[in-house]
Amino acid sequence: MSAGPSFSRRTGLKLPLAFGGALAGSTALSRPSLAQGTDARTLRFVPSANLSTLDPLWSAALIAFTYGYLVYDQLYGLDAQLMPQPQMVQGHELSDGEKTWRFTLREGLLFHDGEPVRAADCVASIRRWSQRDPFGQYLATQLDEMKAIDDRRFEIRLKRPYPLLTYGLGATACFIMPERVATKFDAFTQVTESVGSGPFRFVRDEWVSGARAVFTRFDKYKPRDEKPEFWSGGKVAHLDRVEWQIMPDPATAAAALQSGEVDWLERPLLDLVPQLNSTPGIKTEVVDRLGSLAMIYLNNREGPFSNPKLASALFPAVNQTEAMQAVLGDQKDLYKTDVGFFVPGSPYTSDAGMEVLKGKRDIAAAKKLLADAGYNGEKIVQIVSAESPTLNPLSEVTRAMFQELGVNVDYQATDWGTLLSRTRSRDVNNPWHCYAVTWSGLWVTNPGSSIPLYGEKPDPRMMALKDEWLQAPDLAAQKAVAARMQEQAFAAPPFIPLGQWFIPQAMRNNVQDVVKASTAVFWNVRKS
Repeated sequence: MSAGPSFSRRTGLKLPLAFGGALAGSTALSRPSLAQGTDARTLRFVPSANLSTLDPLWSAALIAFTYGYLVYDQLYGLDAQLMPQPQMVQGHELSDGEKTWRFTLREGLLFHDGEPVRAADCVASIRRWSQRDPFGQYLATQLDEMKAIDDRRFEIRLKRPYPLLTYGLGATACFIMPERVATKFDAFTQVTESVGSGPFRFVRDEWVSGARAVFTRFDKYKPRDEKPEFWSGGKVAHLDRVEWQIMPDPATAAAALQSGEVDWLERPLLDLVPQLNSTPGIKTEVVDRLGSLAMIYLNNREGPFSNPKLASALFPAVNQTEAMQAVLGDQKDLYKTDVGFFVPGSPYTSDAGMEVLKGKRDIAAAKKLLADAGYNGEKIVQIVSAESPTLNPLSEVTRAMFQELGVNVDYQATDWGTLLSRTRSRDVNNPWHCYAVTWSGLWVTNPGSSIPLYGEKPDPRMMALKDEWLQAPDLAAQKAVAARMQEQAFAAPPFIPLGQWFIPQAMRNNVQDVVKASTAVFWNVRKS
């Protein structure tokens, strides 16, 4: 299999940066640079996508989480080891055989409208969260009672122990909002108000969707005393103002960074990273150490891949190095191979079943397994997000693998929106069988939040293991169950892992003390 098409794409994208930089330079002569007159307490940031919603629970988009961590706070926050640490809470007490949790809020917590954060606000926010989030939905099945005891204390009584409760409260979208907001908007209705208690407040009057979003420091926020780490610790806002500039064109965004019109570019095009890294005054660094998991997602509900033996027959032919090189070329420091169903960096990363992905690739063995599984030339419809600079080369590598195996592949190119619409449809006259996709690494670190682990038609054995994992009493027991889940995923694959890759973020050299996390966070950041 050749990465030729991807190489041509990379070569072709080197010129627009130089051209874009020159164009930006000449344009700057005719108008004042935005960087001029900007003080060191204002940061201009180019996010990876447009902010189109003010509700991180309603939206699955990562940009909504980035917004959420600016505006809201959480009861717990994850540290660098992905362990939950107290954030809004002073702490908790466990009783009744670890079935009753009593939480106490820290003193002095205020919402942006000046109202104090109360236990009733937390209860209402958790109830809303439990309607939609996987960890919250499990909480709802085990809940006996949840109530506020007084303004600073609330209690959760369960039918049985739930050791992963604090992880769910800190790792997912359980952002605390006022009771009146949480009860006004159920989890399937977008919140349209922006009233949090986090270190920055959203300036609604300056929001222009598709163009800009502005956040200002909340001077009444009370940070913890600990050192900031991932989403935990002291969230000290050194910046007075954070301005998001929406720039969909990557060459334009890179040129703006080069000219000093913006300070920080969240997701530069991978092809442009080497040039940005060699530009004076600019640095690149991997902020999210969990990266993304690339995969070929399989339709195990219908068609050839509903036969798990046929799906698992592909493993000897999968070449993760080839897949990663198709996207990243020779930037070997930006990807990892020999990656299973939980990304490296997760407590649940395991070698269980990995022998089928490691070692020399064997096309002949894969062909034999396909024949033994009963494959007889049935058409496999592979749909492709053709405009994506990452998904398109992953799809090309996958198609080449299918062709080498003698699979009758029908390669259908479309755009991302159409692809999503089609995969959510049950139209038997417009079938699909697989497509390339990537998932943000944090969400595929564990069995609770990894949606793709369960496929289009969840395997009953996998679902039983998920319940066992949710009830496991400690990390050692949870790891053991996760290893069995990976073995089951190899036996009945919901997707084929293609590797883990990382996108460095690019910023001016004067942007300092960026906290490494799975979203861009703006506390602790300084501009020198």
